[in-house]
Amino acid sequence: MRSSPGFCAALAAYSVVGTAVGQNFTASVTLSLEDYWSLYVGPIEQASINTTVEATPVPTESLIPPPGLYYPPFPTGHEAPLQAKNESWAFPKDFKFGVSSAAYQVEGAAKDEGKGPSIWDVLSHRVPGYITTNETGDIANNQYYLYKQAVTHENKTARKFESLWASEVIVEYRNFKKDIARIAAMGVKVYSFSISWARIFPFGSGQVNEQGLAHYQDVIDTCLEYGVEPAITLFHWDLPLALQNSYGGLLSPKFIPDFLEYARTIFTRFGDKVDHFITFNEPTVVCGFYPLPEGYFKASNIPKQQQPYYCGQNLLIAHSQAYHLAKSLNLTAQITLKLNGGYKIPLTNSTADLEAVQRAWDWNEGLWAKPIFLDGDYPTSVKSYVSKFLPELTAEQKAALNGSADLFAHDAYTSHFYSAPDTGTDACVANSSHPLFPKCVNETWAYPAASGGWALGPAADPLVPWLHKATEWVPALMRYIQDTWKPRGGILVTEFGFAEPFEAQKTLLPDILLDQQRSAYFKGFMEGLLIAIAEGTNVVGALAWSLIDNLEWTSGNSVKFGLQYVNYTTQERYYKASFFHFADVFKKYHEQ
Repeated sequence: MRSSPGFCAALAAYSVVGTAVGQNFTASVTLSLEDYWSLYVGPIEQASINTTVEATPVPTESLIPPPGLYYPPFPTGHEAPLQAKNESWAFPKDFKFGVSSAAYQVEGAAKDEGKGPSIWDVLSHRVPGYITTNETGDIANNQYYLYKQAVTHENKTARKFESLWASEVIVEYRNFKKDIARIAAMGVKVYSFSISWARIFPFGSGQVNEQGLAHYQDVIDTCLEYGVEPAITLFHWDLPLALQNSYGGLLSPKFIPDFLEYARTIFTRFGDKVDHFITFNEPTVVCGFYPLPEGYFKASNIPKQQQPYYCGQNLLIAHSQAYHLAKSLNLTAQITLKLNGGYKIPLTNSTADLEAVQRAWDWNEGLWAKPIFLDGDYPTSVKSYVSKFLPELTAEQKAALNGSADLFAHDAYTSHFYSAPDTGTDACVANSSHPLFPKCVNETWAYPAASGGWALGPAADPLVPWLHKATEWVPALMRYIQDTWKPRGGILVTEFGFAEPFEAQKTLLPDILLDQQRSAYFKGFMEGLLIAIAEGTNVVGALAWSLIDNLEWTSGNSVKFGLQYVNYTTQERYYKASFFHFADVFKKYHEQ
């Protein structure tokens, strides 16, 4: 049952411990964590498995590569042309090859072991249609308990596939006894995952939940046990609900010290075992969630159109302070935040469209990258808008922002064409009611009619219409990032992936696992990175999205990005063909 907006708005008037002000009364309330869950979120689903699993066998045949990479000895007769290796391509020896996930999308165990609610628990439980499938992250992949799922194989399996997947990590498949070994078994070097802030601080600040810290400590240790490097994102959108209800979350500068204390706790506990920390995931997207649906959270008096930029400035300052905190703690880990966006192609060679492309860079990546990598301040086109309402960044804040990232982390799924508004850029900038204001750029994935109107590349699932295979633009994107923002530590591609068309509608396991569009995407993307590296671009790693089918935020489980299929009834995992193709390109071109 979903509560009405009015009910949730009334609840949002209350602080966790303190004074609540209504229309006609003032009352002091104290809520336990259980009360907080019950009042704000409601009933939570629980998985049948709610303790950490230590032994669940995985069939040996799950590691057999798909046709094209491996053919069984019988039947014979199939023939395919040889695909020669390009000897001028190579991934460096220390290239970060990995996969990614995010806490709310995979963990489940929504309120277990002292975890507090996040805004996504409210969005999925209380706001009708916010997740189009009306699904929640209550159980998801139940990875909170299944990360130690066992993998058992016989010696002959190791011998059978040694020539295909042998590496320093993989000696004998029979030795792998935990779920993270499913990553190691594919030769993957890095697992990038996020920590749920509300598992560490159930109310966003205050008392630390030691059970939450112990869980992530064990995840990190399990990764290291199997030769997989953990990379941690501190904030992947699941803001503790109490911070949103208390002061408006990222819209308030009060967010900054709370995030800093959370970062201090993570850095102090895990800094000696983790080599990469990411402060924020895709700030353009998370700040774009504001304004949140009315009536379910604390109301804000900030105009709706301005809220993403209040969020953005608080996020930038929080990031820079966390970066310098990590350095003051003498962490040797690389610290950054990760941006998102593809290569921006002018729809025509007109001056107006070229200017639109520059505005697209400024308002998507540049808003964050220019302050952090160049000079501590916003791009000119952005600053001309935000200076009308945001406090001016101080000289001290600009100095702290400048250089506050050790490498450029970027989520790079696809590319798009950009053009000026039909009414012209100047007219759009001058009209706050224009549908394209304040960015004032048009975006499309189709060539202009004069060039046939063709799509940029093969389409992904119809439920993600923005995503097309555009891997031939990967070298240009990498080159643009390096030439424009000159990151001293190189470029780490932290997410890239593809939603296989209509995969959620498939019912036969063999059809699901042979994901040819996604396989072609990963092969093409990795080859695009090889071209970029051969051209001299300093690409230091590639982390594929995603490790496993998961709850894709507002799309629920209706679209699939996973390199592994999940049967949500049994929680069994199966490798898809794309995982083998992804690993194959790396293995073929990795310098030994």
